[in-house]
Amino acid sequence: MMQARQISRGLMTRSLLPAPLIQGSIIHTALQLRPASTISTSGPIKSHEPPAPFEYSPPPEREEKGFAMKTYKPRTPGVRHLIRTINGHLWKGGPFKALTFAKKGQGKGGRNNTGRVTVRHRGGGHKRRIRTVDFYRMESGPHTVDRIERDPGRSGHIALLTNVATAKKSYMLAPDGLRAGDTVQSYRSGIPEALLQSMGGVVDPGMLAAKTAWRGNCLPLHMIPIGTLIHAVGSAAKGPAVFCRSAGTYATVIAKDERSDCVVIRLQSGEVRRIKKDAAATIGIVSNPTWQHRQLGKAGRSRWLNIRPTVRGLAMNAVEHPHGGGRGKSKGNRDPVSPWGIPTKSGYKTRPVNKPNKWVVTPRVRNQGKRRAKA
Repeated sequence: MMQARQISRGLMTRSLLPAPLIQGSIIHTALQLRPASTISTSGPIKSHEPPAPFEYSPPPEREEKGFAMKTYKPRTPGVRHLIRTINGHLWKGGPFKALTFAKKGQGKGGRNNTGRVTVRHRGGGHKRRIRTVDFYRMESGPHTVDRIERDPGRSGHIALLTNVATAKKSYMLAPDGLRAGDTVQSYRSGIPEALLQSMGGVVDPGMLAAKTAWRGNCLPLHMIPIGTLIHAVGSAAKGPAVFCRSAGTYATVIAKDERSDCVVIRLQSGEVRRIKKDAAATIGIVSNPTWQHRQLGKAGRSRWLNIRPTVRGLAMNAVEHPHGGGRGKSKGNRDPVSPWGIPTKSGYKTRPVNKPNKWVVTPRVRNQGKRRAKA
């Protein structure tokens, strides 16, 4: 009689160069991942005791180097190429149900309110509940991090917060290195009176940055020092975060324009753009930076994620796609187009030339229909 076989876990190390949260000598609380030999997957990472509500002490240092991915022995074809991230600090239970709602209806199949398919290759998938994440962070005062959770609706992790004063629960996008027990705060409504008194009643920019620009804190852009790595960047004074919300993404504050009341930031794509100085951003890098190195391992995991197969137009019939039909593999000497006849490659421009984006200082480098040179 065959014995039950267990999948053994292995570690595959890769190189990753983490960038500091603040380039300079003001604050250096960058998360540096540990080598694979020191990572434990048995339980959550223990954190320090949370500071007092108005102590204004920086979060604990968590220095780690390198990073590791979880691989499996090829007991079955589905796990031969399976590669997953290692996140032993995540909450093992379910979400805080009061901040969730069920994902159901025809939107799950890529359809709009009239029932027409507006996004192809969507449908099926496992049951999900949408987590209501607070991208505004208008509530001031210290918030204690209860736990770090995985969100099936996004690539980054989320943190469950508790307001120290009101005990109200909320979700926020978790920065890399944030752990249960830490304290975060939002300064969108202004500088607290206790913090102002600790500076002698006068706002000192250097002292203010040293007491507020910490991992997970939400600040207006004019309060963030130059060179700081930020995420969850807003575009309006009272608006939500719209930029840098995926796993491992960040932007860098590079200048402050006093004439136009704007702050200049550089995105990872190379685009440099202006943002209103009263718009808010969160200090740090979005959590789960190794998410981009994952491999699903089999087609079934894509179906679990609500992703349906993508069929080439060349393999369709002529009635279904402009590239379909014909004898053999031939698309009729036609340039690549979408199912509706719109060019999809060859440098076809879709941006209006006479309506440039006034907020973009330097646009990102585009391919313009040419093959990218390999590095």
